[in-house]
Amino acid sequence: MSRVRERFTGRIAGVGSTSGVRVVVGRWDASPWGAFADVMVEDASGHRVLLAPDERVRDFVAATYTFDEHVLEPVSVVDTPDGWQVTTPSLSLRLVTGGRTPLGALLGLVPARLATAPAWCTAIDPVARVVVRGVRTRGTAGNDRREWYGATSVHAVTSLTGEWRGSSLGALAPVDPPCRFGFSSTPARPSVTSVVTTIDRAVKA
Repeated sequence: MSRVRERFTGRIAGVGSTSGVRVVVGRWDASPWGAFADVMVEDASGHRVLLAPDERVRDFVAATYTFDEHVLEPVSVVDTPDGWQVTTPSLSLRLVTGGRTPLGALLGLVPARLATAPAWCTAIDPVARVVVRGVRTRGTAGNDRREWYGATSVHAVTSLTGEWRGSSLGALAPVDPPCRFGFSSTPARPSVTSVVTTIDRAVKA
């Protein structure tokens, strides 16, 4: 067995809702397979669902994170004049975004090349755990995988509308309790984080 490191560059939107449904949208502009989007949903009962656009994305994400249900369906994320529109057969989610958060402003002071380096993510992980509840910048994922989150900016989400499986999501709310897909959650404050995710995994030689 040998190991490879793969980088995924994009943005992660993490939001809660008054219905108790919490949603994490991964919008990946550059990856080993090109651009794609996926969605992780945890409902009020704690049921965790992965929405993936194809089997390759499903298998990769499911090997890294934990879900109770996997659904293959088209995932569309497009820009609107004031935010994002996320659309799948199961989910309709309209996000309105605002300016940088105070954390986002601090991240902007760190050169992107440094901020996305695994060594930096490892060094700041103890601070991230204290400053942002539920968030870690490094950890061990499933199937002997190691993962680092290098954030470069954070913008606030100011409102949401939408439906999950035919029921209204309600209004915007904190991501609370934290999502339980992996070793790290998104910040409790609804936000869009620009990030480079590095995954180190074993492959057959």
